[in-house]
Amino acid sequence: MTAQPGLRDPHGGQPIMQHGVALDTARAVVVLLHGRGSAAEEMLGLAGELPQANIAYLALQAAGNTWYPHRFLEPLARNEPFLGSALRAVGRAVALATTAGVPADRIVLLGFSQGACLVVEWAARNAQRLGGVVGLSGGLIGPDDATRTYPGDLAGTPVFLGCSDHDSHIPKQRVLDTGAILQRMGAATALRLYPRMGHTINEDELAWVRELLTQITTD
Repeated sequence: MTAQPGLRDPHGGQPIMQHGVALDTARAVVVLLHGRGSAAEEMLGLAGELPQANIAYLALQAAGNTWYPHRFLEPLARNEPFLGSALRAVGRAVALATTAGVPADRIVLLGFSQGACLVVEWAARNAQRLGGVVGLSGGLIGPDDATRTYPGDLAGTPVFLGCSDHDSHIPKQRVLDTGAILQRMGAATALRLYPRMGHTINEDELAWVRELLTQITTD
C-alpha cells in the first residue's frame, strides 16, 4: 500500500455508508471503523446486531480496505500519510453528526482491530465528552516508547476495551496501557480480556455496547 505522489489524504473522499435512522432525526450516532482487509459493509452487518431505535450508524471505508500499511506498534511516521488521513476521516464523521444536531455526548466511536486503534487514538487526541468509545481488539497507536502526553479531558466518557488475552496482533500490555492512559484522562474505562478468544468480537462485548446505546437513547 503506497500513496500516490503528492497525495496527502488517501482516505479523503471515501464513502460513508449509513444505516438506521436519518442523521437529522437521530438521538445518537455510532461511527463504525472496520479492520484491515475488511469493509464498511461488514461493520454495517455488526450494526444490525445493535439497537436500531433513534440511532444512525455511519460506517467509514478505508481506501484499499486498509487504514494504514504497517503494524500499529510501528513509529508513527511509518504509517503516514495514511494514519493522519484515517484520523481526519474519523473527525469528518464526528463533524457530520454534530452538524446534523447530534451533540458529542451522544456520539459513540466503535472500531475493530485497525478501526479500534483509530477510535481510541482519535479520542485521546481530541479529548472531550463523547457518548462512548469502543475499541474491540486494539490500542493506542505507536511504539512502546512513544510519548503519551495527550492534552484535554475525556470528562467521564464511557470507554470499553475488549481483546483476547492472547491476540497475535494486539499485545495484551498495549490494551492494559491504553486503558490506564484513557482513565487518567478522565474516561470511565471498562477493560475485559477474554481467555484465548482469538482476533474477533464476542457476544459479551456486543452486550456492553447494547447497554451503552440503550442508556444514551433513553436518557
